[in-house]
Amino acid sequence: MTKVPALKSIATLAFLCVFLSGCYIPIRFDAEIELHRTGAFDMKFDGYLAKVELYKGIKERKIGPAEERKQIELIKTDFGRDPSVKEFKYFKQGHFKVNWHRNGDLIRSKSVSFFNSTSEYIIGIRYNKKNRQITMSTKSVKKSAKKQLRDIGLDWSGKVRVFTDAKVLTHNATTVKKNKRLGGRFMNYTWDIKNIYAPTSEMIIQIY
Repeated sequence: MTKVPALKSIATLAFLCVFLSGCYIPIRFDAEIELHRTGAFDMKFDGYLAKVELYKGIKERKIGPAEERKQIELIKTDFGRDPSVKEFKYFKQGHFKVNWHRNGDLIRSKSVSFFNSTSEYIIGIRYNKKNRQITMSTKSVKKSAKKQLRDIGLDWSGKVRVFTDAKVLTHNATTVKKNKRLGGRFMNYTWDIKNIYAPTSEMIIQIY
């Protein structure tokens, strides 16, 4: 009877080790998404990210300057595959700045996310053809993994803003107000993310 919990603990630890060693996380950022009820979108991300494995290796002095330079080039190549990346600049200790911008028709695209990778996800929007709903969400991280990130000195903060004239079905935004710039039925939904323990930002809207 005692073996199952032990195996579960080992599996959880292994998952966290893989997560902490192989992912990008946002550090400080601003993200804006303009979503029209027609499906048109304009999505921007500007901020600092960190490669956890690189940061941890440098901090623990397991990665020297030569390996750091090699890893920087790999990260640069990784982000260079996405044409929506407008700026990439390495900062220090596994941290780098990225400016990303994409617009188009979500009904045609079906899903758009930053960062554009099958293994990474910072913020994204997805269109469901069956119910004609759009879902917006940010990176979801388990509380145990968040604690490990905090323990090695990593945290994040930022703002997510969604401007939309569509019918909002559910959201957990911090504030909601009229959008004076766009006018009409457009509303501002803002998520003020104070730290790593803030809830995952989520929204579901109905389009016509």
